[in-house]
Amino acid sequence: MPITPATATHRTSNGTADPILLELVDEDGVTIGTAEKLAAHQAPGQLHRAFSVFLFDERGRLLLQQRALGKYHSPGVWSNTCCGHPYPGEAPFAAAARRTYEELGASPSLLAEAGTVRYNHPDPDSGLVEQEYNHLFVGLLQAPLNPDPDEVGATAFVTPAELAERHAKDTFSSWFMTVLDAARPAVRELTGPSAGW
Repeated sequence: MPITPATATHRTSNGTADPILLELVDEDGVTIGTAEKLAAHQAPGQLHRAFSVFLFDERGRLLLQQRALGKYHSPGVWSNTCCGHPYPGEAPFAAAARRTYEELGASPSLLAEAGTVRYNHPDPDSGLVEQEYNHLFVGLLQAPLNPDPDEVGATAFVTPAELAERHAKDTFSSWFMTVLDAARPAVRELTGPSAGW
């Protein structure tokens, strides 16, 4: 899908399209300004605030999502439960809860902070760059899913062994292993040692 201004806008309540703004941050995660979403992701990338969510079911399986084919960035790849960017001034926790519901049609029954991670991941297919200060969240999901097809192509609950098998044969987002590894201490605390994370 070509990168166009329409892919980086959202509809307001009166139906007009506004560009999506992201919070630019310094290396300590302190807000220093804003930038339009596409501009922040164009090489070499501008460091901005993001979030990543990892939700698990009662059996300790991780919910993965396959990004919809219509997304301008990393379409069709598998990734963590939900990821995105807070609006300027929006708390990362609130943004994570909001986007989880918007994308998956279900709210977590538990959501907890799991630290932060800073990374720089270029996407060779699109030429875009993920230069992010990422807030991590882990939680539990007990509600049935009703994914938005514009955001989510497919979902799957996986055990650690099933994730390893899927990761070996399918394409995952460039940031997936970075955010999962950073979240592992909180994931282990949430799921317990028997889950194997």
